[in-house]
Parts: sequence; structure tokens; C-alpha cells
Amino acid sequence: MDNIEIIKKYFKELSAKQIEQFEALMPLYKEWNNKINVISRTDIDNLYTHHILHSLSIAHFINNYYKQNVPQLNIMDLGTGGGFPGVPLAIFFPNINFLLVDSIGKKITVVQNIIDSLQLNNAKAIKGRAEEIDIKEYIPSSKFNWIVSRAVTSLDNFIPWVKGRYSDGILALKGGDVNEELAQAAKKRVVYLENVKVYQIKEWFSEEFFSEKKLLHIRS
Repeated sequence: MDNIEIIKKYFKELSAKQIEQFEALMPLYKEWNNKINVISRTDIDNLYTHHILHSLSIAHFINNYYKQNVPQLNIMDLGTGGGFPGVPLAIFFPNINFLLVDSIGKKITVVQNIIDSLQLNNAKAIKGRAEEIDIKEYIPSSKFNWIVSRAVTSLDNFIPWVKGRYSDGILALKGGDVNEELAQAAKKRVVYLENVKVYQIKEWFSEEFFSEKKLLHIRS
């Protein structure tokens, strides 16, 4: 099963509008992928499981973190690529503001067009690097609540990029054994291991794809 049903399986509270927006993602990504390769062409048919549901593991975490009473937040998706996890999260949380950032302009063009097609008024895609962004140009605060990412780069590179730019933490989607990567980041003193909690996504979603997928919560 790789369609909207796999999203509805885990998130039964979706509105009709959200379901419509999630359903629209497949034709939008297929259309854009024929022009610009933002998702591997061998993987596009797995869009809902490998990309959308994977992104929504962050939604699962946020719902549990705030006990379902999610406040209005500001979140930056750094290294968004084709719009993951930012686009699915913006659909899921219409009251949260999302800034999707990538250094590759053609990818940002695709992502902003998808945002516009879905009429996601709570999301914006920009070309840039985290350390160069003037945060107050996009949100009223001087920091984002959360920085989210999906397999952008190693943590010892990533964490210094966003240092001082968030208040609540980093949520990083990773695959495989993360111990060596965490050890390297700790050795370089960019993170303290006691400030990291690793969640096994297979405990939330039963599909085989998630057997080695993890969500790292890195506190500030």
C-alpha cells in the first residue's frame, strides 16, 4: 500500500482538506519529477511511505511532546531538498509556520510551486544557508522553536550551522546505526550525548521501510 491510505492508517484525525492536499502530492511530484529530479525516479512510486509518512514521524513526535495541544510554533526545515519533511508537516500542522531552506535553487523552485499549488499559507521555501538567514525577516522571534531535517549531512556538520538559531531543539531523521555519528559529534563537542534522545520509528510505524529509521531529538 503506497497511497493516502497509509497516512490515514496512522493519522485518523485528518480533515477533508488535509486528505485532499496529501492526495495532491503524488501528481504534483510526478509532474515536477519529469522536469527536475527531486525524488529518485526509482522511488517516486513509494512517495507516501518513504517520503510523506517518514516526514510525519516528526508530527507523531510533536503531538506526543505537546500532549496533542500543539502551540503555534516556528519551524525551519534545513536542507529540505524536494520539500521533506517540511511540506507534509505544513499540511499536517496548518497553525505552525514553516520555513523550508535549501542551497539548491532549482529544488526550492519546485518546493515553492508545490506550496503554492496546495495553497499552504503557513509555509515558504527559500534558497539559502542556515547561518546566513536573517530569521526576523521571516518570523517575529529571533529563534525558531525547532529545526527539522532529513539525512542532510552528518551531525558534526549540521549542528554548528544552526547553533543559536533554535530554542526547543533539533529533530533529525536518520537511518541505520547513529552511534558512530553521535560519537563523532560529541568528540568535536558540538553535542552532549545526554542531550540526545534516539527514537525508533518502527515503534510507531510497522512498515519494513522503518526498521532502521530513527528520529533524533537534540535538545539545546
